[in-house]
Amino acid sequence: MLAKGAIIGKGINRYRVPGSWPHRISAWGRSFAFLTLTGFAALAWTQQARPPAASPAADSSLPAAPQVHATTAQAEAGQAVTGSISGTVVDPDGTEYEGARAALTASDATSGAAPVRMETTDSSGSFSFSGIRAGTYKLTVSCNGFATQVRSIVLNDGQSYQTEPIVLLVTRADSEVRVTASTAELAQVEVQLEEKQRVLGFIPNFYVAYDPHAPALSSREKFNLAWKTAIDPVSFLASGAFAGVEQAGNTFSSYGQGAQGYGKRFGATFADSFFSDMIGNAVLPSLLKQDPRYFYKGTGTTRVRIFYAIANAVVCKGDNGHWQPNYSSIGGSLAAGGISNLYYPASDRNGVSLTFENALIGTAGSAAMNLFEEFVIRRMTPKLPSYGSSQP
Repeated sequence: MLAKGAIIGKGINRYRVPGSWPHRISAWGRSFAFLTLTGFAALAWTQQARPPAASPAADSSLPAAPQVHATTAQAEAGQAVTGSISGTVVDPDGTEYEGARAALTASDATSGAAPVRMETTDSSGSFSFSGIRAGTYKLTVSCNGFATQVRSIVLNDGQSYQTEPIVLLVTRADSEVRVTASTAELAQVEVQLEEKQRVLGFIPNFYVAYDPHAPALSSREKFNLAWKTAIDPVSFLASGAFAGVEQAGNTFSSYGQGAQGYGKRFGATFADSFFSDMIGNAVLPSLLKQDPRYFYKGTGTTRVRIFYAIANAVVCKGDNGHWQPNYSSIGGSLAAGGISNLYYPASDRNGVSLTFENALIGTAGSAAMNLFEEFVIRRMTPKLPSYGSSQP
């Protein structure tokens, strides 16, 4: 989430590649602990904010009661209970788009669904279809200059269906020259969307692609993403927090105490994640033409998704779209561990064998982080764009 090694994984990912394990809890471990505690806090807040269940002895005069009885009476009388379908359309920059056309059609003409309905998005980019009977529908969103977006929706009786934000993407041009330019434009749009991905609204989750067909990143985009990950405020906050923990436990006693000791610990902690980011997510991916992002799967059985997440600790997508060994991440972990020997106290430096051993541990940590990305993080990341299913 920050990088394949940075504060929340590769965005949560950036601390997933340890800088130097014997010096401190691994960078990934720090981030995983930070994210886990934050997740539990968010879950507790959600449970606390959830309205209490209605008491069996609730007063029948409550306003909601007549509506429930009416709905039940309708169902018992065999009358159809209508629902609604609504959503929001945004442009490539994530801004609500006014004037897009939303068309709703019944996928099955025999389902008794309403005829074609048309709406135009308002100033907030929203559209809404009310009085819709249960059935399967096709939602088509179109606008001049953008590619048409189509969604399949299954609506149940009385359901209020809210789609995920629908992103308007730039239309690809027809000529070969323009196709190349269009791919670069789409990659830039994808990066802009990923830079807005934040777990719980504030923790960077930049290195996860929820679009299964996301274009490959250019070298410039890889460096820009790594740099923004490294200097994100959350990166500094996390480094400061872990430096404080180390100071309290007198870890790396050679650094001493006081402001000077804290500054050294902070600098070493930040340097670990910085070098992991820049080498593992920018330098090596650019040289080896590999994509540093984790491509979210989200479909298939739980077993298939588990194997997919674990495998992505050692394989990655190349810029050519083919899967290949993830030399960038593994090499970045080894390089960051080696560089850390330049600034840690001599008594705490890694030997060569320990550096390789910790690279293997870091790879296992990446697999665990991928599982977290695949099954947990998406639910904790608000306002994600709506993409199609992944078919890696």
